[in-house]
Amino acid sequence: MDSTAVKNAVIQQIRTEASVANAQKLMNNLKSNCFEKCVPKPGSFLSSTESTCVTGCMEKYMAAWNLVNSTYIARLRGESNNSGI
Repeated sequence: MDSTAVKNAVIQQIRTEASVANAQKLMNNLKSNCFEKCVPKPGSFLSSTESTCVTGCMEKYMAAWNLVNSTYIARLRGESNNSGI
């Protein structure tokens, strides 16, 4: 395996690990920002009000998360292109 192939394999591994870490962070944030807000006293099932609240909160949070991530990625790409990497 040549150095370019090794470099590409390492980059891909880092991207994969970053994606997993990103997904874990998203799930933890959803739990703390939505579930705990919408379900103050967990029971054996969600009421319709709790379910509606969790769904709406998750949709808003995911939209904001995606916007922040896409903006961040665009910024990184711009910086990468400007530095010649």
